[in-house]
Amino acid sequence: MNDIYVYVIAALLPLSAALVVLQVNPYHALVIRGILGALAALTYTMFGAADVALTEALVGTMLAITLYGVAVRSSMVMRLGIVENQTTEADKTNFQKLIDGLRTVLNKHHLRLELVSYADQQDLQQALLNQEIHGTCEPDLESDRNLTEQPYHTVTRVQRLYEIMKPEISSSVTRFTYLDTKEKQS
Repeated sequence: MNDIYVYVIAALLPLSAALVVLQVNPYHALVIRGILGALAALTYTMFGAADVALTEALVGTMLAITLYGVAVRSSMVMRLGIVENQTTEADKTNFQKLIDGLRTVLNKHHLRLELVSYADQQDLQQALLNQEIHGTCEPDLESDRNLTEQPYHTVTRVQRLYEIMKPEISSSVTRFTYLDTKEKQS
């Protein structure tokens, strides 16, 4: 009777490992990784290796999940640089429309948008080149000022972010550009 439990748990180990690998959402993968660690600890306990089970439960599951969670949380963010007080009151609705659109698109890909303010345009461009931020958003100086909506110019140094945002954000709100910072540094 005891062998059936061992076989069931042993069958769940590769299944949960496959689910971790196939998971798209990193937060779901963390939860399944916790289940995988608990199953491994249970397996070790059933085979009489209590010390290994305790180590797996504490280090392999709890500590690893905590560290992975912190890493995923900090890496799943797009830092967008803006110049503070550059938009007028009339343009704030257009800017908010753009930011809401960016957040919607990024949320589909499990990313967060973090706005980082800079004092002037030179600091903003330097931060982009120093890779402190992933992109910039400024009023488009090349646009026609007679338009009812003031378009913005959004620049990103991360090609994947460019590929995600370009087709999904309205071109009437912003103009997207990809900046290859590796060429600039050479």
